[in-house]
Amino acid sequence: MNPLMKIFTWWDGATLGTLWWSFKNGEHIGTDAQGNKYYRSKRVKKGQRERRWVIYNGPNDASRVPSEWHGWLHGSYDELPESHLPPPKIWEVDYTPNATGTNARYLPAGALERGGKRAGATGDYEAWSPEG
Repeated sequence: MNPLMKIFTWWDGATLGTLWWSFKNGEHIGTDAQGNKYYRSKRVKKGQRERRWVIYNGPNDASRVPSEWHGWLHGSYDELPESHLPPPKIWEVDYTPNATGTNARYLPAGALERGGKRAGATGDYEAWSPEG
């Protein structure tokens, strides 16, 4: 990526300022399977909560934070998420990114982008009337 873009854009990754601030003030805690890095503040002022944050590996999308790390970020527990994880189940699937707004989004059969052809009425609908 262009270093100049890294200075001014925040939507496709952390800016240089955020990376520098994280290096200076944060302690790297862990990394998830997608490469997102999790930090907590080195110093906590008396009477304040510990600050926790994530640096995304790629575009900034909150849906890319796994549930176990989401719990850690919000202070549900203090230990690292790996200590809370049950063994993976055979039916669990890998993460798929949120496709809203992309060409991979879901389009139902009657969508205009798919030609706008809807299935014909089958005649199985019966209108309600108050007299009946």
